[in-house]
Amino acid sequence: MKKSKFTDSQIIGVLKQAEAGTPVPQLCRTHGISTATFYKWRSKFGGMDVPMMSRVKELEDENRRLKKMYAEVQMRAEIMKEALTKKW
Repeated sequence: MKKSKFTDSQIIGVLKQAEAGTPVPQLCRTHGISTATFYKWRSKFGGMDVPMMSRVKELEDENRRLKKMYAEVQMRAEIMKEALTKKW
């Protein structure tokens, strides 16, 4: 996954500026982001504060790791099942 050049606090800061009434196109120009990026951030992180945002990212990383582990276990189970059902 691509690493963002913006920190959690910077993203929250941009979202707070928009909530304060700064026009979105002006914010995007000022911070060098696209409007699509802004709206993606708003849908994902709107209403959060920095600690909550960090916790969400930690949970996403843990979920990604667990999904990978589950896929590996399922693949091993399929291989074992296939090996046991093969006729000698």
